[in-house]
Amino acid sequence: MKLGVMNPVINYMPFEDALKYLSGLGVQTIEIGAGGYPGDAHLKPAEILGDQAKIDEYKNLLKKYNMEISGISCHGNPLHPNKEIANDFHEQFKNAILAAEALGVDTVIGFSGCPGDCEESKRPNWVTCAWPTDYNEILEWQWNEKVIPYWKDMAEFAKAHHIAKIAFEMHPGFVVYNPETLLKLRAAVGDIIGANFDPSHLFWQGMDPVYAIKALKGAIYHFHAKDTKIDEFNTKTNGVLDTKSLADVAGRGWVFRTIGYGHGYEVWNDIISTLKTVGYDGAISIEHEDALMSPTEGLEKAIAFLKNVLIHENAGDMWWV
Repeated sequence: MKLGVMNPVINYMPFEDALKYLSGLGVQTIEIGAGGYPGDAHLKPAEILGDQAKIDEYKNLLKKYNMEISGISCHGNPLHPNKEIANDFHEQFKNAILAAEALGVDTVIGFSGCPGDCEESKRPNWVTCAWPTDYNEILEWQWNEKVIPYWKDMAEFAKAHHIAKIAFEMHPGFVVYNPETLLKLRAAVGDIIGANFDPSHLFWQGMDPVYAIKALKGAIYHFHAKDTKIDEFNTKTNGVLDTKSLADVAGRGWVFRTIGYGHGYEVWNDIISTLKTVGYDGAISIEHEDALMSPTEGLEKAIAFLKNVLIHENAGDMWWV
């Protein structure tokens, strides 16, 4: 396993300064946004595509700081019912794929997206219950008419550009939000589809990441290290479906926290060990979105915590038996 960071937390730094900073902290991989919600501060596809000199310059900068790219991120909603919004996310995702190809990266990361409830919709409709039966009808339409056809086409585009893995973050608000929905899309589209496994979104939905990792054996293509703190009083009073601002730390049922501030070493040791058990040996990419800590403090505390948790070496022969 390799210690990594998702770059939006350091988007305020020039790219070389960010690489130097991370390298000095012992970080080995970087997940780079190339559009969508993560932004493109450190990788603007239009600036490198078709320009081999700039591609080489970019690669050499990474090499200078002993940094590998774990994946190219472009989280968005290319299934948005507003065609203009959908097309913008679609084009950004395609360009992220082309940038990944140019840089020799085989993994792109994003969201599955969420359509509306019909062709005339203006906004996404995330279905979360089975009754009244209208909701199941919406869900069937979304998957059969929008989700599966779109990702079948994008999978072919990705394969044509040497992408082996499209890693979806299982995120509420989008049609893929848990292992079951991830595996449903994978079964329909093919094994190019896998998970960008982020425990933070599973914790607050009531899932155990260890169980989810086992359910997704062979389908985990990337990993986000992000924690969630559950507020017992607020969740037992109002539940976990919370529309208050993420900045309302005191009032929400749950908030994102720096690694170790939502769950301790025992939980994270189990998560990392289970990843290793099911065969995942890739990047552990820190995504810092803690409303109580500055970018540098939260990131550096997460790095220090994970250095004690990650399993860097293969066990080798069981010499004790």
